[in-house]
Amino acid sequence: MQNGMHTDRERCVRAVQSKDARFDGWFFTAVLTTRIYCRPSCPAVPPKPENMTFHPSAASCQQSGFRACKRCRPDTSPGSPEWNRRADLVARAMRLIADGVVDRDGVPGLAARLGYSTRQIERQLLAEVGAGPLALARAQRAQTARLLIETTALPMAEIAFAAGFSSIRTFNDTVREVFALSPSELRSRVPRRRAVTPPGTPAPGTFGALSLRLPFRAPLNPDNLFGHLAATAVPGVEEWLPRSPDDVGGTPVGAYRRTLRLPYGHGIAALTPATDHIACRLTLSDLRDLPVAISRCRRMLDLDADPVAIDDQLRTDPVLAPLVDKAPGRRVPRTVDEAEFAVRAVLGQQVSTAAARTHAARLVAAHGEPVDDPEGGLTHLFPAPEALAALDPETLAMPRARRTTLTTLVGQLADGEIHLGVESDWRETRARLLELPGFGPWTVDAIAMRALGDPDAFLPTDLGVRRAAEELGLPSTPAALTARAAAWRPWRAYAVQYLWATGDHPVNFLPV
Repeated sequence: MQNGMHTDRERCVRAVQSKDARFDGWFFTAVLTTRIYCRPSCPAVPPKPENMTFHPSAASCQQSGFRACKRCRPDTSPGSPEWNRRADLVARAMRLIADGVVDRDGVPGLAARLGYSTRQIERQLLAEVGAGPLALARAQRAQTARLLIETTALPMAEIAFAAGFSSIRTFNDTVREVFALSPSELRSRVPRRRAVTPPGTPAPGTFGALSLRLPFRAPLNPDNLFGHLAATAVPGVEEWLPRSPDDVGGTPVGAYRRTLRLPYGHGIAALTPATDHIACRLTLSDLRDLPVAISRCRRMLDLDADPVAIDDQLRTDPVLAPLVDKAPGRRVPRTVDEAEFAVRAVLGQQVSTAAARTHAARLVAAHGEPVDDPEGGLTHLFPAPEALAALDPETLAMPRARRTTLTTLVGQLADGEIHLGVESDWRETRARLLELPGFGPWTVDAIAMRALGDPDAFLPTDLGVRRAAEELGLPSTPAALTARAAAWRPWRAYAVQYLWATGDHPVNFLPV
């Protein structure tokens, strides 16, 4: 599917008339007669085609004077897959806006992170998304406000500032304009059983857990996604908590939990796969981090992917087709902290998963920032590059060459010589990483796949990939396999997930 689908009127009309949920987030339908905008799968009777107009974002709809539908709640649609499969200016800007950069640093801060002028960023976002960075950030604030209004008992003033609004008046005006209801009216419409935070919720800083649902495009296969995160979990930073069948209606499903380093503080996320959503429980030291925490959890679980487009492409290869048909909807397990993953990729060079976890756990115990977790066994945030830059290489129980690789990496990350954030230019970052001592294609592509989020990253030298290739009759030498994998582009990172799934490694199975 190509970007700019909202310009293909005939295709959009067909999607709306068939209520096709696959297109939720790809575009939004604005109805000229009612001045309401909806997601394509809205359960209401579709409007007449001549009354439909289509927009690439919720912010574009709001900027054009439309308000959100109360039935389909278009503000809760999955994000557009475009921003996670591209590395151009618009995609990088959209990822930064989702990460809260505009709210924290303004449009000049966004421009500085991207290395472009504010005027150029405004122009390109308006051309492709239909709204500038301020409007996009405003739409995100409105969505966060609605979430807090409907799922907590926090006073409205605290919600306003937690959602990123500069004043209560702006908060009230925005909520009324976007949802055609006042904040109090929004809260009054929520059935009591949906409230997850009891009255008397403490103020930010001592805030309890917030429960919410993270939507995705079906299908989603949780096996390799949660299996990978659980099997490689670093003690103290991550854990898998099994649940008894009584906890979830007879289905034994556990929760992946991990600590989060966030702009205003820290948090703990607990994520559980369900049939049509991911159950997310967040405990934050500062509520202003809520939209960032949600964005990073969604990115880690690859929830904005378009599995139908990906699987359709991979099915064109007769070798991959049976693997896709057997378990469609595999996602790429990613990360909430790109620098953390880069460090862990170095620790995992030429050692087993268990050995890599041991190395990482030692770093966490020695250099991680302690956190309190009354609900489980999480003890630390993964150490920041600045903390690791000061470590003594002689304390690392690994070969001297790998010590040099690790210390060089953390030094460059701490100094800002290498950037691995969501704004990274994938090609430039690959080149910078390859210049570091001890960084070969496997390490660079692993970071590109799981930290940078490149959907076309490929690991032809990976042992699991090579074993799968041999079993399936694919070429097993890196050069020949890379040539064969050209047909899988631009989704080679997803092909890797299907190849890995042919093995019996714990990363391939949902823990119980």
